[in-house]
Parts: sequence; C-alpha cells; structure tokens
Amino acid sequence: MAKGKINVQTENIFPIIKKFLYSDHEIFLRELVSNAVDASSKLKTLQKLGEFKGELGNTRIEVSIDAKAKTLTIKDRGIGMNADEVKKYLNQVAFSGAEEFLKKYEGKADDAGIIGNFGLGFYSAFMVASEVEVHSKSFREEDEAVKWSCDGSPNYTLTKSKKEDRGTEIVLHIAEDSKEFLEENRISGILNKYCKFLPQEIQFGTKTESVDDPSGEKDEAGNPKRIENEVDNIINNTSPAWKKMPADLKDEDYKAFYKELYPFTFDDPLFNIHLNVDYPFNLTGVLFFPKLSGNMELQKNKIQLYSNQVFITDSVEDIVPEFLTLLHGVIDSPDIPLNVSRSYLQSDSNVKKISSHISKKVADKLAEMFKKDRKDYESKWDDIRLFVEYGCLTDEKFFERMKGAILLKNTKGEFFTLEEYQTKIGELQKNKNDELIVLYTNNPEEQHQFIQSADKYNYDVVELSSPLSSHFIQKLEGGEEKMRFARVDSDTMDKLIQKADAPETNLSEDQQNELKPVLESVVDKEKFSIVFESLPETEMPMLITRPEFMRRMKEQAETGGGGMFGGATLPDAYNLVVNSNHPLTSKILLEPNADKKKLLAKQAADLALLSQNMLKGEALSKFIERSVDIIE
Repeated sequence: MAKGKINVQTENIFPIIKKFLYSDHEIFLRELVSNAVDASSKLKTLQKLGEFKGELGNTRIEVSIDAKAKTLTIKDRGIGMNADEVKKYLNQVAFSGAEEFLKKYEGKADDAGIIGNFGLGFYSAFMVASEVEVHSKSFREEDEAVKWSCDGSPNYTLTKSKKEDRGTEIVLHIAEDSKEFLEENRISGILNKYCKFLPQEIQFGTKTESVDDPSGEKDEAGNPKRIENEVDNIINNTSPAWKKMPADLKDEDYKAFYKELYPFTFDDPLFNIHLNVDYPFNLTGVLFFPKLSGNMELQKNKIQLYSNQVFITDSVEDIVPEFLTLLHGVIDSPDIPLNVSRSYLQSDSNVKKISSHISKKVADKLAEMFKKDRKDYESKWDDIRLFVEYGCLTDEKFFERMKGAILLKNTKGEFFTLEEYQTKIGELQKNKNDELIVLYTNNPEEQHQFIQSADKYNYDVVELSSPLSSHFIQKLEGGEEKMRFARVDSDTMDKLIQKADAPETNLSEDQQNELKPVLESVVDKEKFSIVFESLPETEMPMLITRPEFMRRMKEQAETGGGGMFGGATLPDAYNLVVNSNHPLTSKILLEPNADKKKLLAKQAADLALLSQNMLKGEALSKFIERSVDIIE
C-alpha cells in the first residue's frame, strides 16, 4: 500500500476546484464520461498501431447509480492504467494524459478522436463527491490492477485492486449537498445534454421496449402480438450526421437529424448547409435554416457547439457572426478554445477564421440556390428574408456576397433582384429630382387604400414587412445614391413621387385657415397635424399619413438602434391630409350650420381613421351610430 500527497502548488487547490473550476457542477459528468471515451479511443488507436494485440470486444461506457450506497459509477473498457500511470495522471493536477498520448503518437494518432486537453476534468468529480475511488487495470496483461482513493484533501491512497477486466471504473461517493446526482432523471438529463453524440456507446441502465413477439403469435386483429422487452438503454448516437460525408446523406437523413436535435420542433427546416473543413482549421457541422417567426430573440441559442462530439454550449455568439445565431444545428471544432474567457474567444485567430468561413459558406449556399433553382429560392424567400436582412445589416462581407440574391417581392407576388427592380420601375417612378422612388407596404391589408392609389398611377409597390425592414431599407438606400424608399401611406402619391409642382387648389389660403379649426376640433391635436393638399377629385376627401422619417425612426428604435433621437420615446405623429379639391371639402366649408359642419368634418375624418384601422372602441361605436343616423 502506498500513501502520498497529490502534487499541487497549494493545499487550497481542492476548494478552488470545487467552487470555481466550472460554473455548473453538472459538468463533472461530461468530463468523466469524456475521459472514459478517450480511454477507449486510445485503445483502438494502439490496436491500429499494433501495440495492442488483444480483442477489443465491447468498448461500451456504463454509467450507473447505487442509491443505497450513494454512489455514481462511470466504467469503461479502455486503455486502463497501472500504478505508475495513476501516480502520473491522478497525482499531478493539470497533467493531461490525453495531451501526453497525442505528443507520443504525433502524426500517428491524429484521427484518434481524443477529447481531453487540460488534465483538470477528472478533478471536477470533487465538486459533487466527498470521496472518489478509481479502480483501474492496464490493457497490458502483466500490469496489476490498482485502486486509488481520495477524500477531497491532497491526501490519497494507492493499493492493489481485485479488478480483473481492463479499463477504469470511477466510483463517486456523492456528497450530502449533491444528492440530486443520485436521481435517475437528473443523470439522464445531463447525459442527454452533454453526451448525446459521443463516439462510444454509453449505457445508462435499461429501458422497456415494445417489440413483435418472436414466436410469431398474432393478436385478435391478426397483427403480430407485441411483447415488452427489457433492453440496454443506450443514450447516444455514435455517428451523427455531421461526422458523415455529405455524399452519404439524403434530405431525409438531414431532416431526421434535425428532429433528433430538436424533438419538439414540428416544422421541417427549409434547407441545410454541411460544414466540412480540415484546413487551416478543423470544423465540421450541419446548419439548418428554420422557419423564422417574427421574434428573433426566440430563435437564438439553437446552434450547439461541440468539441470532438462533446457538447460544450449553445451560446455561440462569440464564435459565429451575430446573424448566424438565428440558424439551428451543430458546429464541432477541436480548434475552438473552450475553458477560456470571452475576451480571449473574441480575439482568438482560429475563432475569427471559423466565424468568417461560416458566414462565407452560408452566403455561397444562398447564392448557389438562387442560381440553381430560382423558383425554389423564391418560394423560400418569405422564410429566409429576415435572416438575410439581419446578415446584411451586421456583416458587410455577407451583404456584398448576397447583393445579387436579395429579392424584392411586390404586391402582385412577383420577385425581382435589386437590379431587376430598378429596371422595372425605371422612369415611371422617378421624381422631378431624378430620384428613383421605391414604394413599399408593411401591411397590404391595412394599407390597401394607398396601394389602390398607387395602382391608379401604374406605380409598383413592394412588400417589406419584417421586424428589420426599416433598418434594411436604410442599408439599401445607403448603397444607392439616387434611390429612396417610401411607404405608401407616408404621404399622398403626388407628394411621394413628385413629378412637377402641385396643381392649383380650389381653396384659398383664407378658406383653408377658416376650415382648419373645425378639423382640429374633431381629431386629437397632439397626434394629428392638418395638412391641405391639392389632389385629384377622384382621391379620398381625407387621408391619414405618417411621415416617413419619424415613423422609420420609431420602428428602428423598437427593434434596436433608434438612432440619435432615441426613437422609442418619439410620440406617434400623423398627418390628416385634406384634399382641397374634393367636393366634400367644399361642402364642409360652405355648410352654414355649425353643428352640421362639425358633424360632416368628424364623419370624414373618422372615415380616414377607419381606412387605417385606427378607429377603435368607443370612437368606432359612435361612428357606426352616427352613420346609421345619417343614412336614415
């Protein structure tokens, strides 16, 4: 029997490990299972190199709970350790056996799939255990089995063990304050989170499966009789989609993998991008384009980061560009530093290269889809538009790559690239200052009246209705000197695309000043400004418009980036546009009865509000009652 002290720089190392090594105590199971997987991977490598002549047999890792003994056990049939190796690897904190193995077999074991790098993972066991036992037997037949034990202090014991089979068995005596780790559901949840795609089979107890009766017996309906069988509960898929070659996978394989990642998602992904890079960095993965809802925040944190098939995190903002966090899927790279600060991540050259590569890969995929099958691309545009807008706003290189595949859809359901659309509207939608005016709507139903007005002029209107449209419009305007976007309800058509000076008005300035107080008395003066416009008689007598600049500022603020005026605090501001050439306007002006004059003005103003879905509650009820009275 040997006794000694673990070689550390300070006797306070264990409290430090227990409190600060990892932010989440459940991580200990990830570390120990990963070590077990490494042990098996090392043995397979040695067999390939001819240093292990025996039979591999079953290399399954077993995780088990003994609630009575208050123990949690992780068992493998990997490379194992002799007494000297135990002293070397367990008695020197931060000495990594994985790291030493890779150095020894450099150039020969590059594909070994070794996970561990730091040598601290084993000691995470002391975050939840009052005592840890390690029973290990080396794959070398001549080596004796050993037992190492430690109670969380720098003191350990090393004795012979009765273990007969190769491999390592780690027994954690769970501490009183960590009893949750003796619950099956808790351990099952951790294994499912961190170990779901590890390359070695991991068994956690058994499960009941319903299968066809092997005897061939039929039930009353003539169907094969089902019986319940107790089978090993294998918790992981050892060969996930991202570890396979794209040529070996079909669309249904990707969809099945998507369901495996997100079992509670009912929609299929729109399409996927398979990542497979081995130079100048290692990167594999599959990214999916989901159907996006209007709420971007709900879509984030769906990309899972792995290192050699070990789950690390789903917070990947520092590893992939911001806009790519809207995607779903998996990224796996051993070249991403894991146990380091966020500031280090942000400055790490490999991380920057990976981020840039993924962004380029996504842009290239979209551009390829557009060129290969434009109709299919158009059918997906409404679902991917938010993502594309987000990418263009946050990544200039992505914007440049995507420029030729950005689409505008008009109210007739036709699609155009930016260049095609500029050609389409051509001279027709140029104003007197030679500016090309792109008319858009964010709600064709609510703004139908204004779209109709545009139709009378043969103007075209595009739909831009995503939460980021205001920001995106500004981005497009910035790239084109003589192109400007204007929402169809932001002014009258003659003003939106002003071809010449306004026609003469039927109302003099004095008449407008006489009518203005009447109109101000029937609307909220805090919200509405009375504006007289010389419009054709065929236009409505009154319209509600919202100035483009003020509205855009407010919309941008609501989705972030309100600009210099803090748009979120801007009050709602509308124009009540009075058509000075409409007969009803003259009728209101000339009405001698003051009460009737106000009634007509109120009715006309409410009609304008109703057309914009702005007449609600009591005001709507009164309008309906008033309309009935007028008809009678």
